[in-house]
Amino acid sequence: MDPFVRRLVERLHDPTRPLSRNRHFHTFDTPEGRSALKVSRRLKSLQRDILSCSREGHRPRFFRHVGPEGETRIELLMERIQGRRVSHLQDAEFELLAQLPGVREALEETLEPAA
Repeated sequence: MDPFVRRLVERLHDPTRPLSRNRHFHTFDTPEGRSALKVSRRLKSLQRDILSCSREGHRPRFFRHVGPEGETRIELLMERIQGRRVSHLQDAEFELLAQLPGVREALEETLEPAA
């Protein structure tokens, strides 16, 4: 992940120093800014689903897959009453997700993905 995009996502999620999309519209009018907004929305959505899954009594799980070129992909699995959500994240995205309130405590790492 581009360091600038990562920093923007961190600032979007930081409640003590929020980054206003309206005030900084020039920043978000660039490809990097649009990418940061997209990642931010995706991570917030995952956070909501993870916390909802935990409240329903299920444990969201994640699996680490190492690709052929050594890159790591995270598969996030949430089984809920309404169905199942599987998301694939890069390491940097997963680190940002884990920094969101309540997420790290709710996740459980498993060694093998469920069939």
